[in-house]
Amino acid sequence: MIQDLYQKDLLRYAADAVAEGPLPDADGEATVDNPTCGDRITMQVKMADGKITALGHESRSCVLCQAAASVIGENAVGSSLADLSTLRGQVEQLLQTGDGQFEEAWQKLKSFQAVATHKSRHTCVLLPFDALIEALSKSTVNA
Repeated sequence: MIQDLYQKDLLRYAADAVAEGPLPDADGEATVDNPTCGDRITMQVKMADGKITALGHESRSCVLCQAAASVIGENAVGSSLADLSTLRGQVEQLLQTGDGQFEEAWQKLKSFQAVATHKSRHTCVLLPFDALIEALSKSTVNA
């Protein structure tokens, strides 16, 4: 069962840790916790013209949360708050139904299909999206 959940792709994404680390002089920042499992992630963004120009994340979290944060770190630059809100909905649909469609840049998110049957772990995958959306909402630059 645990092998079904922690597939090689997800372990690799977590190990890659794209954009991990603090982002100096961030325009927006948010920290979100999952009290159920203890995951905590902070997302920081720099913005220009309503789009992310740089992002960083720091987490004390499980592999699923780290993997999602890494995929976000790899692809979110150039995205807007609206883009990421839509994307979060698509990820949630994937987790609920096991099926989801994503733009080419976000195809790695399909790997999270393995989490669909583990409802208690859905929040772990969505937490980085929630933190990023909150950071964008708090941005001191037009989001």
